[in-house]
Amino acid sequence: MPSFVYILLGSNQGNAIKNLKTAASLLEEKYGNIIQYSSFYRTEAWGNTKQAAFLNQVLLLQTKFTPMECLAINLAIESSMGRIRKEKWEPRVIDIDILYFNNEIIETPQLTIPHPQIANRRFTLIPLAEIAPNLVHPQLGLNSVELLKSCPDKLEVEKMIIN
Repeated sequence: MPSFVYILLGSNQGNAIKNLKTAASLLEEKYGNIIQYSSFYRTEAWGNTKQAAFLNQVLLLQTKFTPMECLAINLAIESSMGRIRKEKWEPRVIDIDILYFNNEIIETPQLTIPHPQIANRRFTLIPLAEIAPNLVHPQLGLNSVELLKSCPDKLEVEKMIIN
């Protein structure tokens, strides 16, 4: 039985557009079909604000893998694209986060699903609401649009027009 996983991509080093497109292509190759792509969004850095703005995108993929297998695939893709993890909220070539996996709630030392910061980040909620406005957070009971309306984050998120 296939599973559905929502992924957030982010990049603020090198050619961010190319990085997101490369990551999406690798995810499709490794996971399975990409069912939906959000637009690209430019956002000032969240957390560590003394760095370049990010380009973000949300994808919906269909996969046969478990959440832990998806995490391993994400980390392998990040590494293959040159990401080196040193500190939290640092600049990065690519960041691949699992937002939701079906309607599952998972809490392990390695992985928390739904992503624990979904409700606090406009750069996640705006592209998520674009492709899944009625998707309900299994713990908070609010859909993407409702979460966006109550989001405390005030950073500007700008939709990019990219061919």
